[in-house]
Amino acid sequence: MNQFSYQQYVTELQKIGDIKYAGAVLQWDQETYLPPKGNDARGRQIATLTEWAHQQFTSEAMGHLLQHLKNDVTLNAQQQRNVALSFEDYERSKKLPSHFVRNVSEAVNKSFHAWIKARKHNDFNVFEAPLQTIINLKKEEAQLIGYDKHPYDALMSEFDRSLTTTIVDALFADLQPQITHLLQQIQKKPTPNTDFLHQHFEKDKQWQLGIDILKAMHFDFEAGRQDISEHPFTTNFSSNDVRVTTRIDEHEFSNMLWSCIHEGGHALYEQGLPENQYGLPLGEYCSLSIHESQSRLWENNIGRSLAFWQHHFEQVKKVFPTQFNDVNVYEFYKAINKVAPSFIRTEADELTYHFHVMIRYEIEKLLIEGTMQAKDIPSYWNELYQKYLGITVTDDVHGCLQDVHWSHGSFGYFATYSVGSLYAAQLFHTIQQQHPTIENSIANGTTNAIWEWLQKNIYPYGRFYTSAELCKQATGSFLNSKYFIDYASKKYGTLYEF
Repeated sequence: MNQFSYQQYVTELQKIGDIKYAGAVLQWDQETYLPPKGNDARGRQIATLTEWAHQQFTSEAMGHLLQHLKNDVTLNAQQQRNVALSFEDYERSKKLPSHFVRNVSEAVNKSFHAWIKARKHNDFNVFEAPLQTIINLKKEEAQLIGYDKHPYDALMSEFDRSLTTTIVDALFADLQPQITHLLQQIQKKPTPNTDFLHQHFEKDKQWQLGIDILKAMHFDFEAGRQDISEHPFTTNFSSNDVRVTTRIDEHEFSNMLWSCIHEGGHALYEQGLPENQYGLPLGEYCSLSIHESQSRLWENNIGRSLAFWQHHFEQVKKVFPTQFNDVNVYEFYKAINKVAPSFIRTEADELTYHFHVMIRYEIEKLLIEGTMQAKDIPSYWNELYQKYLGITVTDDVHGCLQDVHWSHGSFGYFATYSVGSLYAAQLFHTIQQQHPTIENSIANGTTNAIWEWLQKNIYPYGRFYTSAELCKQATGSFLNSKYFIDYASKKYGTLYEF
């Protein structure tokens, strides 16, 4: 066989994929079932696999193979795109020495377990030193990768290569006054009653309800499972093995359910990626902005819609008849869409959610440019929550210890949550235009048309298109925040009667 054949490329990339996914299994276990004394050894194991995969991908032989295939005119469009994307990945990865990659992996392991301990003791000081190590490494990574205007751009590009601080700054500058205007109108209106969401809800019953909702969303339990973790997440080891996690609070109805729906949206995307592209760029998600569009689409545009609960609320009442005995579906709908400043990002309403993201984005930029240190985070975090949301943070667990991302070294991720919400609104608008009776279908208990539309327009392309190109391909236009503002204005204008 020609050593520079496309098949050789596929074979080598899939072997590297095997190593990466084996590491992902260990990470999933680390966050779900790992006994405490296994922490150190697990960190070593993950670091070894991470370093090994990096060495294999950045080898001289891989470089020669990609360079040859880049100029092979006999490849079809999909093959050419796979090679081009792999070459981009190769050039980026070559900038990071293998020992640096291992150092990051080992630091992340220590940081993650320090975060768990810090949350347990409600004390940021436990997390501060390991986090500062991560920050220093990420600052170094930004310099190694390189950037044009801001070091944070280098880190953002890992999650969506089309995002820069210039783009996100402009996006947030556009969104902030429009969301603030909506909030000002809402604050003039009576607040919906949410007392019935804060009763005792048995853990096992919540769990089963979550499973049933995931099934209704088309999550394939033959190709996935759900477990409990400190912070809900989705991971995959192939399109036929996708894992989601949730967390349960027996005194808060919304916590578990919308974690299930949110992570279920992520999982459907992973299950829908082309199986025959395993280990290759076209078998991977487009970007985390698009990934977040899938979770936010299901969580908010569908999962917080009146139509969705016109069907599923009866199911909720059967599981918790006492708690919801005197509640009708519209009262429930108003309660789950209550708009009010809150401490926890994952439990925030669709409007104030973006302020949570803006706060994290602002802090990360300062950390990576070096004008802030880890020790400064709690006070500045609390200051921004007062500035943006008008609330006083009471402790670290409800403040700067709430997200797992920094312990994972995921600096540059947070902006994709807001960008994903904007994509979600635009995608849903297109679905509504193409399926005018979609609200009736959802109210009758079927989301088939939505799932089928996503299977046709989002899932099968992998990384073939950039985020912007995929949006244009699917909706006919590039990303436009007006779709989110129009959606939010209509929804909350009706709910709050303004």
